[in-house]
Amino acid sequence: MAPSRAWETLPRFAREGAIAGGVAAALSGAPSTLHAVATGGDPLLATRALGSIVLRHERRTVPLVLAALSLHLAISVGWATVLALLLPRKYAVGTGALAGVGTAALDLGIIGRRFPAIRALPFLPQVADHVLFGITVGAILKLRRATGTPAFDSAAASLG
Repeated sequence: MAPSRAWETLPRFAREGAIAGGVAAALSGAPSTLHAVATGGDPLLATRALGSIVLRHERRTVPLVLAALSLHLAISVGWATVLALLLPRKYAVGTGALAGVGTAALDLGIIGRRFPAIRALPFLPQVADHVLFGITVGAILKLRRATGTPAFDSAAASLG
């Protein structure tokens, strides 16, 4: 089965989640990164902390960043797919922000506590990252739903 055909067999919410999650993954680290820069902190601290979940004994930046990128994208697409199922059409952005608070509670308060590098991160900038993630996912879903944009343009897939 061609890649575009395989993609098209996925339920719409899964395709929308993948698209929204990919975009939100790219944007959602902005608050903590800006906070780090503004306070003279390390802008890669959170990235390395996430990478340390996968590579627990690694200290080099490049392997940690690569691990973090993969993990962050997977987590982002997973959460965005859940949100694509659950967010209402009418209030997708506002409920996306609330969902961001909820995912922060789970990701940082419950799961993240098990990892020292995550636990050591400044808390509020991380919550802001999660809220921006939810807002971004909600906005993308709202825009795509309002305009009737297909979840994936098969013509674009045939280019690759």
